[in-house]
Amino acid sequence: MARFSSSSSRSRSSLPYIILLFVAALFVFKIDVIISQSFSSARRNLEKTPNHILVKSKSQETDDSTPVVLVNGTFHKHFILSWGDDRGKIHENGELLTLSLDKQSGSGFQSKKEYLFAKIDMQIKLVPGNSAGTVTTFYLSSQGNKHDEIDFEFLGNSTGNPYTLHTNIFSLGQGNREQQFFLWFDPTADYHTYSILWNPKCIIFYVDGTPIREYKNAEKIGVPFPKYQPMRLYSSLWNADDWATQGGRVKTNWKLAPFIASYKNFTYEACIYSRLTSSSSCNIDSSPFGNNAWLTHELDRRSKAKMKILQKKYMIYDYCKDKWRFPKGPAPECKLQ
Repeated sequence: MARFSSSSSRSRSSLPYIILLFVAALFVFKIDVIISQSFSSARRNLEKTPNHILVKSKSQETDDSTPVVLVNGTFHKHFILSWGDDRGKIHENGELLTLSLDKQSGSGFQSKKEYLFAKIDMQIKLVPGNSAGTVTTFYLSSQGNKHDEIDFEFLGNSTGNPYTLHTNIFSLGQGNREQQFFLWFDPTADYHTYSILWNPKCIIFYVDGTPIREYKNAEKIGVPFPKYQPMRLYSSLWNADDWATQGGRVKTNWKLAPFIASYKNFTYEACIYSRLTSSSSCNIDSSPFGNNAWLTHELDRRSKAKMKILQKKYMIYDYCKDKWRFPKGPAPECKLQ
């Protein structure tokens, strides 16, 4: 009896330490999420710094204003290697693109055209091995302080630990709509398809054809929706070891550089926006849409059920359920998601 009492006493005495450890772990996770909110503006600032050099043809070497536009293959036709000097490369007659990161700089590319609604697919093979500190991005964005943005962000990790897939949506410069997932496969072993569907009704994120997130247009309850600003498609590979992996506790191992991400099989359907006419190639006010059925697509009941099952297994953060960051309650649009 005395032995039981002593054991029970030790258990009670250790309880406060266990609670303290749990609270500390929760706090660290929350800090990671808050820090990750800053990556979008940090990335946008990074891409404006001087060491991100536009790639130029020989005929353009004396013209600092004109990025190179090549002529063959999918990536030549649709994208510009926009920064990182020669760290971005196009291979295989324009059907493969690689971005690399070393201690001096990362690299990136952007679409030549702007879209006002699109359905985009890209196959990506992420940085293999110890990718801690690195961030690979794939996103749509407009320009300006009140910009719209739709983000896929892949946060690297130490060898053997899963990548974190970070998603976010900005409207009129306002973000804070993060959902994060652990990927259920090794994204460095082979190519996987990451897709964004953006239409006037919703935004849907897909991985290998499976929806992982749907964000509904909530204008009817006063929430701005990315609907009026044309966006380009961007991708980049850059160093963010001050926050990207476990809140900056795990740093980039530069002995492993260069870090390389690979892209292929880009396909899209889109409403191409013209600055000259201030209009898009789609008439979204008329119906039916014919071959542009994606302009009205939303998840049906079966697809939504499949998405919910995946979220239950692999989602590690949802801003709609974060009472610590949003003590006044979830954002208004959460009731529609």
